[in-house]
Amino acid sequence: QVQLVESGGGLVQAGGSLRLSCAASGRTFSSYPMGWFRQAPGKEREFVAYISSSSRTTRYADSVKGRFTISRDNAKNTVYLQMNNLKPEDTAVYYCAAYLSGATPNYWGQGTQVTVSS
Repeated sequence: QVQLVESGGGLVQAGGSLRLSCAASGRTFSSYPMGWFRQAPGKEREFVAYISSSSRTTRYADSVKGRFTISRDNAKNTVYLQMNNLKPEDTAVYYCAAYLSGATPNYWGQGTQVTVSS
């Protein structure tokens, strides 16, 4: 079992920045990859970013490349999503996820709301 708790969401103006955090517990954090996803109202949940267990590999959705940065601190059991130059279309509930096996996340956090005003 893995428990994930996101924090750091909020309301920000377009062009602003936010940093999301996700604290993990329950399994050896450094042994599995992590990801961030988001779901906007009326839309399906979509992939945002991925980071391997060692941080050696990162991947991003095209819509956030160059603006968002995923990172992790294995000593703190935490993964981060730095979001810069935010746009109204980034408004969504953001979820962190743990990949304990396979290409699909096995565990999800409860989500944190990000709202970007124009």
